[in-house]
Amino acid sequence: MIRRVAAFPRDGFHLGLMLALTFSTGVIDAVGYLGLDKVFTGNMTGNVVILGMALVGGSGLPVLGPLLALAGFMAGAALAGRVLKPAGPGWTTRTTVLFGIVTLVMIATAAVLLAIEDDFGRPVGVTITTVLGAAMGIQAATARFIAVKDVTTVVVTSTITGLAADSVLGSGKGGGSARRASAVVLILAGAFVGAALLKWHLGGGLLLAGAITAVVTLLGATHARHHVAAAR
Repeated sequence: MIRRVAAFPRDGFHLGLMLALTFSTGVIDAVGYLGLDKVFTGNMTGNVVILGMALVGGSGLPVLGPLLALAGFMAGAALAGRVLKPAGPGWTTRTTVLFGIVTLVMIATAAVLLAIEDDFGRPVGVTITTVLGAAMGIQAATARFIAVKDVTTVVVTSTITGLAADSVLGSGKGGGSARRASAVVLILAGAFVGAALLKWHLGGGLLLAGAITAVVTLLGATHARHHVAAAR
């Protein structure tokens, strides 16, 4: 198993891992928006738009939840940036630690939701989305550091723009169309699965997202360790 993982070229392997995290982002955002008072925990563009509409009296739109999720996301991204500042390029021990933190947050949050069922007040819900926002900020900044082109793991607007602009209907340049299309399809599929899991339990989607992130972390660390050892 380890040999098979290690045999993959680094760029292609990292692309696969980031696409898996893109899928999990779709799951998490479906849980946040549909199950936790219309708050995005990965897609901060959505929160900014919701805040803008809510501040002028948008009917039933929350203010505190998106605001705190945005603050949490920025704090998480800043923390990851600080941790990764002295790190070398590619996947490092620091990368593994940061993705490990995201995994623990997802699984711990899922466990809390599974334990308390759906009987919790708004303060608990806001706390959960803030913590999830921080975790997704860590994920986004760490994915940015790994620098897989066109795959940010948390948003696909720029990916869709590049896909359309470089298509045969646009400039015709092509290049990266497969990975761009994959990112869009996977975040869509993640949202579908996250919404479906809400029919079982609010914590179901977070449990799945945590499991995916755990596998990504393990595979990424294994692959990086082998390549570092081979380079010596």
